[in-house]
Amino acid sequence: MTTTTKTLWKVDPTHSEVQFKVKHLVISTVTGNFGSYEGKIEADGDDFEEAEATFTADVDSITTNNEDRDQHLKSDDFFDAEEYSQIKFESTDIEKVDDGKYKVTGNLTIRDVTKEIELGVVHGGTVEDPYGNTKAGFEVTGTINRKEFGLTWNAVTEAGNVVVGDEVTLQLNLQFVKN
Repeated sequence: MTTTTKTLWKVDPTHSEVQFKVKHLVISTVTGNFGSYEGKIEADGDDFEEAEATFTADVDSITTNNEDRDQHLKSDDFFDAEEYSQIKFESTDIEKVDDGKYKVTGNLTIRDVTKEIELGVVHGGTVEDPYGNTKAGFEVTGTINRKEFGLTWNAVTEAGNVVVGDEVTLQLNLQFVKN
């Protein structure tokens, strides 16, 4: 029986972005970021098919460039950062669908709700940086319904517009360093 050694890749937060977008008043989009997060991939060498990926984001690091809104998002109306300090994702399947393109299925946990989601991933390439580190870049996209994760707060304006949309677009640009 042969055992293969897994290659560990860790997110390089200096060269990564974790964003989400949600409609506001149905007419515009608000973009938010997480400033503190960790992620890793365990793969067979440099092949990411059938790899295992995990990711966590610290809820308290959320920013939308509006302090009042950020505090509201951290409150029990939304993420409840005091009780549920992290958002977690754990892959259950990584399938190569085309050259450099993957479909990643996994469990996303927000608050105390875990749901299976599907993400589209584009592997931008793997290169060696000027310091001898091997780096791999990925663009990750997906859409979730926030209400399915217990983020149900909303309000309606006098004109009948919903303040916060239900659909949230996830957009992550991640650079990983081979350990």
